[in-house]
Amino acid sequence: MAQSVDTFKSADLSRDRDRFLRELLRELSGVLEETIGLTEVEGFIAIVGNRIGELLNEEYLEIADVDRLNVRQVADALVDLKRRIQGGFTIESLDEEKIVLTNTACPFGDCVRGRKSLCMMTSNVFGRITANNLGYARVDLPETIAGGDSGCRAIVYLNEGGAGREYYG
Repeated sequence: MAQSVDTFKSADLSRDRDRFLRELLRELSGVLEETIGLTEVEGFIAIVGNRIGELLNEEYLEIADVDRLNVRQVADALVDLKRRIQGGFTIESLDEEKIVLTNTACPFGDCVRGRKSLCMMTSNVFGRITANNLGYARVDLPETIAGGDSGCRAIVYLNEGGAGREYYG
């Protein structure tokens, strides 16, 4: 038997674990969107986003050593979690009625383009953390990189009524 030679060890291949997982999610969401439809895929991703939002919220509560985050802490947590996964969210404005965030970099990278269902991760994580702490959230994503915009705009309303997906604490 011939001795193993690692022919590709020093090859300049653009795949690493992160890139591979992003491509996997892109292709999986694409196959599902084509097979069962965008609305249904958004529903499944919403469930996953909700679960991840619960986990992240518990971590932020533990770090802050409080039972509930206030509006400023919620906004800071939303920006922080996206920063940690290589998103580019910043707070545009913040008041008692809404948190407005803008984004220049999606954690899914270029793999998000054309995969609007993946935006449900942002909506549900933001909605779950906000609602669990403030009692209610309505998340509207009027601009998304997935939809072809140059960046994202996420508006997290703290009162009922109007556009967006609702979340209750």
